[in-house]
Amino acid sequence: MTVFAIVVLLLTALFNLVSWPRFYPRIKNDPRARDENGRATVFLKVHVILIAIALVIAVLSVVAAILLIVQLAS
Repeated sequence: MTVFAIVVLLLTALFNLVSWPRFYPRIKNDPRARDENGRATVFLKVHVILIAIALVIAVLSVVAAILLIVQLAS
């Protein structure tokens, strides 16, 4: 079961690291991202926060997988 957890955590991290950052250029260039004064809109802010959360989850998943690997090795 530990090996399964390690694999799931690493796949989760890989997915989040590969897929979410690719959305940023599309979101940044979307007309809804800036208002008429050039300021960031809620649309842009929410999506940037979602991407940041996904990347934090990716890092935490890698850390958890490493801890499980260390535990498994000892």
